[in-house]
Amino acid sequence: MVLGLDQLSKSYFNYQLDLYESVNVMPFLDFTLVYNYGAAFGFLADQDGWQKWFLLVLSVLISVFLARWILSLGREEKHTAIALSLILGGALGNVLDRGIYGYVIDFVDVYAGKYHFPAFNIADAAISVGVIILLFTSFRKSADS
Repeated sequence: MVLGLDQLSKSYFNYQLDLYESVNVMPFLDFTLVYNYGAAFGFLADQDGWQKWFLLVLSVLISVFLARWILSLGREEKHTAIALSLILGGALGNVLDRGIYGYVIDFVDVYAGKYHFPAFNIADAAISVGVIILLFTSFRKSADS
């Protein structure tokens, strides 16, 4: 579901907006089409192209690891399965972009005044929510011990 929503939204905004074009949605939110050639927050974006292959291979390896982890979970580990599924769906969404285009399509621009959080997409949001759930789940498990 995450992968499908991510790819549909990226396709929509890539078709509807020109690069760097913004559409205001709320006083703190714009849809702005941006291509991210690097990793999170544009890290490595200024490199000469090697980062595409490095990030693509790394993402595929992480996705395989996550899929194996999900398959090894017991029925009682539903929160962990949900968290890992969000992370995996987001990782695969960004892997597809990087493999097809050589960059990741971002379009959500959240800001306060002149400060703009780095643009992101549904895959990034799913990864972030998945990590938060995973952290809470692990803290809850250690508190129960």
